[in-house]
Amino acid sequence: MSELEIERPGGWMDGVRPYFEKAPLAALALGISSGFPYAMIGATLTTRLAQDGIDKKTVTAFSLAFLVYNLKWIWAWAVDGVKLPIIGRLGQRVSWLLLAGVLVMAAVANLALIDPKADIMAAAIAAILVGAAGATFDIVIDAYRIEILEPRQLGVGSGMSQYGWRIGSAGAGALALVIAARGGWEWAYLACAMLALPAMLAGLIVGEPARHREIAVRRGIGAMLTSIWGPFAQFFTREGAAIVLAFILIHKVGDTLANLTFRLLFDDLKFTNDEIAFYDVGIGFWAYLIGIFVGGVLYAKMGMKRSVLLSLVLMAVSNLSFAGLAAAGHSNWGMAGAIGFENFASGFGGVAVVAYFSALTDLRFTAAQYALISAAASIVGRFVTGTTAGGLIETFGYVNFYLLTTLIALPGVFLFWWMIRSGLVDRSIGSAGGGDEPPVPGAGPVVAGASEPPAA
Repeated sequence: MSELEIERPGGWMDGVRPYFEKAPLAALALGISSGFPYAMIGATLTTRLAQDGIDKKTVTAFSLAFLVYNLKWIWAWAVDGVKLPIIGRLGQRVSWLLLAGVLVMAAVANLALIDPKADIMAAAIAAILVGAAGATFDIVIDAYRIEILEPRQLGVGSGMSQYGWRIGSAGAGALALVIAARGGWEWAYLACAMLALPAMLAGLIVGEPARHREIAVRRGIGAMLTSIWGPFAQFFTREGAAIVLAFILIHKVGDTLANLTFRLLFDDLKFTNDEIAFYDVGIGFWAYLIGIFVGGVLYAKMGMKRSVLLSLVLMAVSNLSFAGLAAAGHSNWGMAGAIGFENFASGFGGVAVVAYFSALTDLRFTAAQYALISAAASIVGRFVTGTTAGGLIETFGYVNFYLLTTLIALPGVFLFWWMIRSGLVDRSIGSAGGGDEPPVPGAGPVVAGASEPPAA
């Protein structure tokens, strides 16, 4: 890998200028469309069901629709390996972007037209369909984002995508509430379905990514099987793949473990709903956006390796601020500082770490490999958090619990530091980050279902 392709330290203007380039602006549009389906089956659907008089136990069961997002790696290979008829002439990525966008709009419209009070099971199935369509949209959007961005733009592009995700999810939630109060939930959902259009329009305007790798075509069952396992096999042919995977799995366990418990802490410290809304939602939101911006600028100035390492340190140390808040008790200044620091660190880390994970992918299998990486990055933290957080707080108390989450975060920091010192970070980078394209073991790479050879 060429180090210059990933790390280009420069002045502050060099860090700001990429935000106004075409590809990062397209990443903003992609993020908007990525964020809104999540809101449609999240807080927005919860509010709709509650207002329809559905009991709380049934409402919370709808959260199972989110499980589809965790399973998207199972079918992500199709986005890389199946060429669509007719619209496939627009390009592999653009055609799938249009198809997935239409599927999301149709799924949201279907949920809009179902009355949960009349048929709660039909509403549940409709929510799962929105999750499946939204997860597929995410697969395509992530692949398209990585491939339209040059290696030097991965940090800024990741930040712009996160800005878009926040705009799409929060905007969809607010828009749905405003329209539902005036025209009913059906019109609210139908209006929000239009938020799939920014990504689709970005695909039509920007076109097929120049960095997308169309690969050799073969037919038959063997070709399809290779397209399924090929992306995973290729990843594990890289030097130190097991160590890289270990880092992906553990890098955010401490942060995830702490994040779930913040509202429990606020409640036990007797913060009012107004205080929580102002500090957690208000200050936290703006601190997160500032963290994203600073992360993009420092990524361009410091380079990938140092910005990722700094973000890991910040995310680990941010847990200490909640140990301080727990020790201090009810303190508005303490809450503002803890929430602000935590969200700034999360925004910064989201840019740097997502950029690194994007750079790990091979441009022949961008969709499948990034879906696998993103799923692996969250699965351990979610499992550990869901099974142990409450018990640890009851055993150790809040102060010692947050000190423990800081210690749990340190192995990820030291592992990445070692990966830098040993050169493994550079050697693990895929072709999306400017690295080499090693062959897929066992067979040549394929595009399953393609009807004609790719253009030279």
